[in-house]
Amino acid sequence: YGGMGLDFSYNIAVAEELGNIRCGGIPMAIGVQAGMATPALTRFGSHELKKQFLVPTIAGDFVACLGISEPGAGSDVANIKTRAVRKGDEYVINGGKMWITSGSQADWMCLLANTSEGPPHQNKSLICLPMNLPGIHVAKKIDKLGMRSSDTAQIFFEDVRVPCKNVIGEEGKGFTYQMLQFQEERLWGVATALTPMETIIQETVEYTRQRRVFGQPVLHNQAVHFRLAELATEVELLRSLLHRAVALYVEGNDVTKFASMAKLKAGRLTREVTDSCLQFWGGMGFTSEVLVSRFYRDLRLMSIGGGSDETMLSIICKYMDALPRK
Repeated sequence: YGGMGLDFSYNIAVAEELGNIRCGGIPMAIGVQAGMATPALTRFGSHELKKQFLVPTIAGDFVACLGISEPGAGSDVANIKTRAVRKGDEYVINGGKMWITSGSQADWMCLLANTSEGPPHQNKSLICLPMNLPGIHVAKKIDKLGMRSSDTAQIFFEDVRVPCKNVIGEEGKGFTYQMLQFQEERLWGVATALTPMETIIQETVEYTRQRRVFGQPVLHNQAVHFRLAELATEVELLRSLLHRAVALYVEGNDVTKFASMAKLKAGRLTREVTDSCLQFWGGMGFTSEVLVSRFYRDLRLMSIGGGSDETMLSIICKYMDALPRK
């Protein structure tokens, strides 16, 4: 279908390199295209759907977006309210999606919607939804704290009709497919954060070596150089966990626990690195002129998007058999 036939470890290599871009929004947009909106279509979609949606997406002719989150259902995916009701050989879609990266410019959406009345984990389907259909309203581009270069949209659906053949895989398996798709999304997110953290640490070393306070460089304070050494060590540990998870995933293993651990650690570590380093930049760190303040804003999303820290903790507890049963 136009791809290079490489395994998922190459996605991660690309994601780490994209961390050299000095903002979070561009790697995230590429990640939506390569590792968030398309894995389920690649794995479970029909040949016809792949020809219609995957081929132009891989070629870069189509922009894809992922329609999961809603105003009342972010990390709680089972609670989505958007419905796709079968009428003849079409679905009629009503509802809305929120926080949709690339939503204002997307050519198609990988949409998760309720397609039956069954249990919440068995009544959902993923649908390839062309974004030029009547009844699709892009309400607004959301004004955000960080990722400000990113197109993040709120979208409403009003009696949108789409052919039933646009369902990815089996009807009712959408929740399961999305959980698999999430693993690639979370691993990609972790990979894109590694290089920015290294960059911030190194730029902080260089700045604090030049900046003098009380007659000596800020870097010469043991509290500063020891802290930077600790942070660099934490980044390397996160990289090792990521690479272990990816190696297991490429071999065909379920890496939900390790991906969740890596996502949790990345969310917390990006906050720790950017906050600690910004402090060492002093007043300059509180301006928009330096990279550390941009990543302080951009990387804050890591603990929220693609599943919150608290959701990651619940998943890890589930795999540890430590989650209280209802």
